[in-house]
Amino acid sequence: MIDRKIAPPIKRIQKLHLPKSKKIRLSNGIPVHIINMGTQDVSKLQLVFNSGRPYEKKKLISKATSRLLKEGTVNLSSADIAEQIDFYGATLSTPTNLDNSNLVFYTLNKHFKTLIPLVAELLLAPSFPQEELTTYLENSKRRLQVDLTKNDVVAYRKITEYIFGKEHPYGYNSNNRAYGNVKRADLIKHFQKHYNARNCQIFISGRITDETLKLLDQYLGQLPIGRKSRMSKLKLTTETPEKRHIDIPNSMQTAIRIGKRIIGRTHPDFAGFTVLNTIFGGYFGSRLMMNIREDKGYTYNIYSTQDTMLHDACFYVATEVGNEFIEKAKKEIYKEIAVLQNDLIPDDELQMVRNYMLGNMLNMVDGPFHVADVIKTMVLNKMKFTDFDKLIDTVNTITAQELRDLAQKYFTIDDMWEVTAG
Repeated sequence: MIDRKIAPPIKRIQKLHLPKSKKIRLSNGIPVHIINMGTQDVSKLQLVFNSGRPYEKKKLISKATSRLLKEGTVNLSSADIAEQIDFYGATLSTPTNLDNSNLVFYTLNKHFKTLIPLVAELLLAPSFPQEELTTYLENSKRRLQVDLTKNDVVAYRKITEYIFGKEHPYGYNSNNRAYGNVKRADLIKHFQKHYNARNCQIFISGRITDETLKLLDQYLGQLPIGRKSRMSKLKLTTETPEKRHIDIPNSMQTAIRIGKRIIGRTHPDFAGFTVLNTIFGGYFGSRLMMNIREDKGYTYNIYSTQDTMLHDACFYVATEVGNEFIEKAKKEIYKEIAVLQNDLIPDDELQMVRNYMLGNMLNMVDGPFHVADVIKTMVLNKMKFTDFDKLIDTVNTITAQELRDLAQKYFTIDDMWEVTAG
């Protein structure tokens, strides 16, 4: 009999296995990354297009194009599309990020043959109906009006604008004037220029059969080859970081953002900086949490994060505090930075962070869909499969001295913008 009063031994995670994908090409040259694993007869299809903000000719066009992609084709209305997807229990979405537009499709394998023609039609004959565009723009303006009353949203918009520049693809913010400039013809032009085979990569995961791949080529192999998209020149701001306040009348709290540009995923220090950021403010037991939330009680939540895009990245601390705690909270944030720059992290704290990070990474390789997301990130960032092993090794072996060196190198206060909104 097992004695339930005795906890099982804790085993350290020394190594994680990231399954490798198989790569083929469709008839039109689109690379397809196949993650064939799992026990359920389901598939996840992801199409990624180089059509984000760095490729825009007009602000907000990339997001609008992606959002309206499934709102109608030459033959089907948005209601027709939604009805077919719902009838077969599938899901279809068109999420965007700053760099890419995505089409994500989940289905039972037995319905793949029925639904893949619909997916192809969205990419071969979208109609971008004017009435759907009008609704989208009106809803976006209303959401923006609400968002601009939220301290945290205003602070985030401003710090990214200051870090990258208000005209930079990663720094510009939406506004009513920009929404008013979005025209149906702009969406059509953006789609025709960027939604082609040379700007597309496909990631398919789950239990993938030869029949599935044949259907993929039959329908998505029809996408026009087109030309490879060229990015606009990414011109960064030349402003010197400083402290800025945005007044929001009648606000009982103030949002604080402190941040700067930082290294991207392919930099040799990225893995080590990720460990450092986790210790500083990247999880519930972080230095910022234990000091400013648990000990001082200045806030309900505080964290630090890395926003990593394909062509740049930024780091920032984020929190909201009562107006009476603004200066005290900022003082403690800078104090924790100084501690990391001057003192070595205790072994027990470092080991706890190692366990936390490795546990998260274990979830990242649990199942075909999670694995596909990891592989997609690596492929889009032009990383090697060995980079995943290097990340695991860094988490397991990085020393307190190395982390202190990284804090001195990257937590440079003079390079950080400080934004308060409230």
